[in-house]
Amino acid sequence: MENPQDIFSSNGGCLIDIVIEKYLVESKESVSHVQLACSMQDCAFPLDGTELCIWNTEDPSHQLLILRGHHQPITAMAFGNKVNPLLICSASLDYVIMWNLEECREKVLQGLVPRGTVMGSLLGKVLCLQLSPDDHVVAVCAGNKIFMLDIETQAVQAKLHGHLGPVTAVEFCPWRAGILISVSEDRGFKVWDHCTGSLIYSSSVLSAYPLLSLFIDAESRQLVTGCADGQLWIFSLMDGHHYRRVARVDLRKKTETFSTRRVKSGLCSQPEESHLPSTSALGKGEQVEVTFPVLRLAPCDLSLIPNSACGCLSSENTQCVWIGSSVGLFVFNLANLEVEAALYYKDFQSLSILLAGSCALRNRTADRKALCLLASLFGGKIAVLEINPAALVRAQQCPSVGQSLSVPASFCVLPTSPLYLGIAKEKSTKAASQQRCGHDGAVNAVCWSQDRRWLLSAAQDGTLRVWSARGAELALLLGKDMFSKPIQSAQFYYIDAFILLSSGPEFQLLKYHIDTCKDEIKRYKQKSKSKLICRLSMTGAVDMTSLSAVNDFYSHIVLTAGRNRTVEVFDLNAGCSAAVIAEAHSRPVHQICQNKGSSFTTQQPQAYNLFLTTAIGDGMRLWDLRTLRCERHFEGHPTRGYPCGIAFSPCGRFAACGAEDRHAYVYEMGSSTYSHRLAGHTDTVTGVAFNPSAPQALDGLHDAHPRSLLPPFHLMLLDDFPDLNTRLQR
Repeated sequence: MENPQDIFSSNGGCLIDIVIEKYLVESKESVSHVQLACSMQDCAFPLDGTELCIWNTEDPSHQLLILRGHHQPITAMAFGNKVNPLLICSASLDYVIMWNLEECREKVLQGLVPRGTVMGSLLGKVLCLQLSPDDHVVAVCAGNKIFMLDIETQAVQAKLHGHLGPVTAVEFCPWRAGILISVSEDRGFKVWDHCTGSLIYSSSVLSAYPLLSLFIDAESRQLVTGCADGQLWIFSLMDGHHYRRVARVDLRKKTETFSTRRVKSGLCSQPEESHLPSTSALGKGEQVEVTFPVLRLAPCDLSLIPNSACGCLSSENTQCVWIGSSVGLFVFNLANLEVEAALYYKDFQSLSILLAGSCALRNRTADRKALCLLASLFGGKIAVLEINPAALVRAQQCPSVGQSLSVPASFCVLPTSPLYLGIAKEKSTKAASQQRCGHDGAVNAVCWSQDRRWLLSAAQDGTLRVWSARGAELALLLGKDMFSKPIQSAQFYYIDAFILLSSGPEFQLLKYHIDTCKDEIKRYKQKSKSKLICRLSMTGAVDMTSLSAVNDFYSHIVLTAGRNRTVEVFDLNAGCSAAVIAEAHSRPVHQICQNKGSSFTTQQPQAYNLFLTTAIGDGMRLWDLRTLRCERHFEGHPTRGYPCGIAFSPCGRFAACGAEDRHAYVYEMGSSTYSHRLAGHTDTVTGVAFNPSAPQALDGLHDAHPRSLLPPFHLMLLDDFPDLNTRLQR
């Protein structure tokens, strides 16, 4: 098992810096599954069942403010959103009481008994409370009903019916007044207009397990809900998106991927046993998996943390959320759908609670730390933790690459580099519409040269052919004897100076010369020739599934993907592997697409460091070569069993992909959900391409009918044109 020192000591992290248990109290009655509450300075929890306790984090005496008024055990509590006055609402089977903390503290100092305002009585068992952003209304979730209570008049404004099970969480929409969203044990969510008491939207059943938590991100306008089996569901709340699903995330699998990446990056040692929690109360050698119920979701503001403190994690545009579970706390990135940091309670000997039944989280802007209020799953222990997010993220981020990687060439070619050869001269030639025959197997790759004089094709028959663009003549033929396995990817490289191809576990860099002179007597004899400059293999000698390099400008970077789900970066100026991205997808990557731009558009040099990868069943990911991090994950399109193609728009602002539902999807780089869903085909869309010069797009499927798409550039989609392969075959 990994030691805490192995997990957190790297990159300057320290156990003491990450989490401190500030306060511990034990209640006579268990408060597991009770809604706890945290504000910027205060933590609220029930003590001995009926007493509401407020612990102020800035009070040096650490004295509890105890508020009495309930006769039944308190089941839920929530702070208001205003600082002055700071309100807190508590609920039990008998009463729902609103407390003004400033007035309560003044009465305690005067020796008087603080009193609250009874908002309602005998409403039922309340599982959740939530105050509106202006603190004018409180939503009380009792059973399968939601009572909207006016705080000033204590009147019931509306009673919301519709859920089939107890309502477990509720949130007000920050940017739309009057909108309320709720989740329930009936495994769905509902959108309400609480001013009129009407139901706006009701989702289908999402999971086999109850939904427990809810969070609304105002910046991305997304709804995040978590259920008892550790699944996260993300939906778009943007106008016109009709509450479409953005992603579904398995928290257990994400934590496994997070741990695996850290082990492969050398950040921590290889664990002898699974790092995922298991019960130890059984006999020796017996283990039972503990689920990851999503008990609480709360915003995690990494923008308050300096970039230097987060390592390679850019905090400026990172949208993260705290996930409170029974076994630990997780920082989850809503953009790339990855776990950025994990804090397991059992890894800290100073913590008194190792298995939580309920929790509450809140960021503090003053000292850039976070408060966590935990209640033990078994027993009556309640603890207040102070967490340093900067130290947590810094200790667990993978180390940055030793050298600075960049797609645009930033250094001159070294004399020892395989690229230290002549540079091809540019000539413009208009391609003719011709049918080219010769391959005996399915064509794997087709590529135009940068000067449009030559067309390259590679097929399953083990050959690579270069054709003249002016006619159907074969200019260069590389036979089967040159390659151990069929060529999977092939392209021109370094402004047509080389041919780059992958075969089996290696890629080859070939220098070629095409002789256009014709000898009518010996026209059967090939005068064109090629020379192997270098060959490089992937780490682990796994077969390559995709290869990509820029040919429109000088670049030393070659990107490869292997069957072991890794993406490897090669620097041909140095002639070696520069970096490896482990666990890039849950399945092998079948296409890498770089942001190559276009001769008709201009982008910032840094934009060319972005590239896309895609894998069957795992959507499409956007990566930054400078940090080797996934910046965004797009998975709104179904690709469960067929490798569908992807493409970057020439402006670099959009990405397109095919899908199995006979549609093409267009995504904006700044959003995780698609902006356009393009219909019109009759089968799976397998390929996409943008027009480099005009604001159009073209798509094609099995029906082989190209269709015009939407701005900013035209897109072409392919659905296995029936005659496309045969045109390049004999």
